[in-house]
Amino acid sequence: MKLPLFLVDAFAERPFTGNPAAVCLLDRPRSEGWMQTVAAEMNRPETAFLLPEGEGFSLRWFTPVQEVDLCGHATLASAHVLWEIECLQPDEPAVFFTKSGRLTAWRSENGTIWMDFPAEPSVPCEPPTELLRVLGSAPIRYVGRNRMDYLVLLDREATVRTFRPDLARLQELDIRGLIVTAPAEDVPADFVSRFFAPRVGVPEDPVTGSAHCCLGPFWAERLGRTRLSGYQVSARGGRVEVEVHGERVHLGGRAVTVLQGKLLSE
Repeated sequence: MKLPLFLVDAFAERPFTGNPAAVCLLDRPRSEGWMQTVAAEMNRPETAFLLPEGEGFSLRWFTPVQEVDLCGHATLASAHVLWEIECLQPDEPAVFFTKSGRLTAWRSENGTIWMDFPAEPSVPCEPPTELLRVLGSAPIRYVGRNRMDYLVLLDREATVRTFRPDLARLQELDIRGLIVTAPAEDVPADFVSRFFAPRVGVPEDPVTGSAHCCLGPFWAERLGRTRLSGYQVSARGGRVEVEVHGERVHLGGRAVTVLQGKLLSE
């Protein structure tokens, strides 16, 4: 059977911005090897695979080179597709069973898609020598780490925009990736960020929902409020709305389908 396949720009107000994700709707379980091969063929930062399960859907995420435990933009893209093809009713939440537990998504009245994700706060740490080599001469104001990534606070937005990490050295670190952030100055947001993950096949991710599971608690503590707006200043760029609720984080954004077709080879 030919499998429905979509390309969706997530955390995007219009096509060809935000973060592209492939979404594949499965009719039966597939092997990890097969899903990884499809993800490599799609060659997008993430490919999501959905399979009906109980009250919702099993959801797995693959970069071009490996499976990951948590992905925001491909979850947003998956929920968007389910509503767009009327697999779910407009007021019906999307329920996903993932390696990071049960995740849900819903649509607000203005069309924003909100997702309930685990908070992934960073713990302050002394930067190891290997990380300092990745950062080069960047002016560091804070370094922390969670179970997936390093978080580095830089001095200002312009520094984040022009930051050039040593990707070869970053790939050698035993982490998923590196988040850099600073207060927003030139965009209407509370903070800006960029995310680099060459170890999992994504040298720079355009807009990273899961990184905001770390950025949300970080900036909420510093700004003294729990509702925030982040802008990822990659080449494509994208906005992520954030609400911090203790051990959970709500991430909000929009999505646009740019291509729909069928996967012919299995």
